[in-house]
Amino acid sequence: MDTTRMTRRGFGAALGAAAGAVVLQRGLAPAAAEASIALGQPADAIQLNSNENPYGPSAATREAAARSLDVAGRYPDAREDELRGAVAKVHGVAPEQIQLGCGSSDILRMAVAAFLGPDRKVIAAEPTFEAVLAYNRVTGARAVKVPLDNAFRHDLQRMAAACDAATGLVYICNPNNPTGTIVTAEELTAFLMRVPPSATVLLDEAYHHFVEDPGYRSGQDLLAAHPNLIVVRTFSKIYGMAGMRLGYAVAAKEKVEALGRFASFSNTNAAVLAAALASLAEPELVPRMKRRLNDTRKWLTGQLTADGRRFIQSEANFVMIDTGRDVAPLIASFAAGKILVGRRFPSMPTWLRVSVGTPAEMAAFVAALREVLPARAAA
Repeated sequence: MDTTRMTRRGFGAALGAAAGAVVLQRGLAPAAAEASIALGQPADAIQLNSNENPYGPSAATREAAARSLDVAGRYPDAREDELRGAVAKVHGVAPEQIQLGCGSSDILRMAVAAFLGPDRKVIAAEPTFEAVLAYNRVTGARAVKVPLDNAFRHDLQRMAAACDAATGLVYICNPNNPTGTIVTAEELTAFLMRVPPSATVLLDEAYHHFVEDPGYRSGQDLLAAHPNLIVVRTFSKIYGMAGMRLGYAVAAKEKVEALGRFASFSNTNAAVLAAALASLAEPELVPRMKRRLNDTRKWLTGQLTADGRRFIQSEANFVMIDTGRDVAPLIASFAAGKILVGRRFPSMPTWLRVSVGTPAEMAAFVAALREVLPARAAA
């Protein structure tokens, strides 16, 4: 039997009831569900490929965004100042230490432009989120990729050893995408002590809110002692606003000014600013969403354990599963059955990344996984 292909009957049974439940659980009208799917994909496809929050913004956030239409004819400068103040309060810093971006990837772009050039080098893990290295192709800086360690974690000792006077930027994604592994507070502190002060450390905490490991610590607590550190956050993940595009950096004033020189004018908008302010004003939103998504992730890993499958323990809203074979055909098989899963990572070609969706979506994924790749074949 070719385990990279599923039977239509088996896959249909796995998805039949779940597909309808998916739309109902999201609270989307059919037209809205169709609009949320990538171009060229079926309107009822289950999206587990981009680490998005399947629930989207909270009700209060949606209402705030809708009300923003009243001021849509005006530039949002005042609201940007208001949000900078609100974010600064969350992090216990001055508003001058906050830089807003059109998604956190916009912040990463600014950092590449500000701190890299042909005579510099950038250091990053392999694999990790690719935006920094992709943006770096324009600057001509030398990219140094440091493989993850045997536990699929950042090898901070090797990354620190790779730093020298020519290092302009060091990128750390914590938790890391695509592995979901973390750098502990102790490890991060020791690493920052070894990195030359002339090198800017870009700490991407897009998945910060999902972490439960007690050894983890946000880099915001280390900013005062390490002025070469920039902490990056996003409203895309826990707040469910990936499609609205808003991220920010927290750093020393000098670093924020350096980023700002490469920021676009009005790189936010009235709707997302109103939505972000409403989200920050809802204290139960983050813990409620964290519990909801993490509980679903734990259910998923419980199913994988029951099947005897190997996976990486994740502290984010996605899980990497070892399939024991190249994942490209498997990704295609899932897509044929209207389930979109993560892309193939060249340095981890047998590992499949799946985002955490709703319980109905994950039940559909597990059923399809057992059809596409029976547990005995994956062992």
